[in-house]
Amino acid sequence: MSKVEEFEELRPLLFSIAYRILGSVSEAEDAVQESWLRYDGSATRPTSAKAFLSATVTRIAIDVLRSARMRREAYVGPWFPEPLLSDPYEDPARSVELADSVSVAALLLLERLSPLERSVFVLRDVFAFEFDEIARAVGRSEAACRQLLVRARRHMADGRPRFAADREQRQELATRFFDALKDGDVGSLRTMLAADVQLVGDGGGKAPQLSRAVVGAENVARLLASVYPHMALIDVTFEVHEVNGQPGALFRTRDGDVLHTMALDVVDGRILTIRSVLNPDKLGHLGTVADAWAVDREVKDARRRTS
Repeated sequence: MSKVEEFEELRPLLFSIAYRILGSVSEAEDAVQESWLRYDGSATRPTSAKAFLSATVTRIAIDVLRSARMRREAYVGPWFPEPLLSDPYEDPARSVELADSVSVAALLLLERLSPLERSVFVLRDVFAFEFDEIARAVGRSEAACRQLLVRARRHMADGRPRFAADREQRQELATRFFDALKDGDVGSLRTMLAADVQLVGDGGGKAPQLSRAVVGAENVARLLASVYPHMALIDVTFEVHEVNGQPGALFRTRDGDVLHTMALDVVDGRILTIRSVLNPDKLGHLGTVADAWAVDREVKDARRRTS
């Protein structure tokens, strides 16, 4: 097998490792590409392409994350990871764990960890790497990696998301939710929301967004029902789609441009959190991005005409 063939076979795994460490599709893709350049440029053929490339992409991702943390601290409003519609790495034996590990809730928990803790946790608890492989990847001893994992697990356990195990039930709830959203059916929306549901948006200061989270089933239901039917009047449509391994949707303008994504956290048969990513810088990998400010003006005009 050639180097190119080995790399392409491992690309899904490399991207999935990098994305979970970085929370960014574009940065993960860059890390994978840099890994290829280092692999292609290595003077000797490594014994294990998987070990070499996974270690390389992990080290690159750690360096990128260290520089990114300062930018995220100065971010305008809530920071969410770039939405991922499809995880390229598949392991049928661990499909549930992989889906949950890429959820927005899980990635936000990973933000609490140091770059080394985050990397060790991802390699061990998500991808089941052995400690000797992890040690080589992060440049620490096996004993140090075990300690890093203990600390990471402790932080993650404090707020670990509790998703319903039945994916079909989650998707059925999401379908009913988006039908009610389109119709502006406050009553139906309310019945699907947890009492302490939160609605939060990430615009990064570059798109219209909520000034703060909206909390409570009644408040969230009424806000959603007051906005989305008017978006339909200007031909904004949506596709029900998994977003970061959880139920969600991709919203588009009449021209097919990407407006935003919405992801739902479902716990105990109710929607606990609704997160939208509106920042255009985080949507470019999904297609041509809409002018959200122009859409917002159209929606407001539609509301005035129908009020």
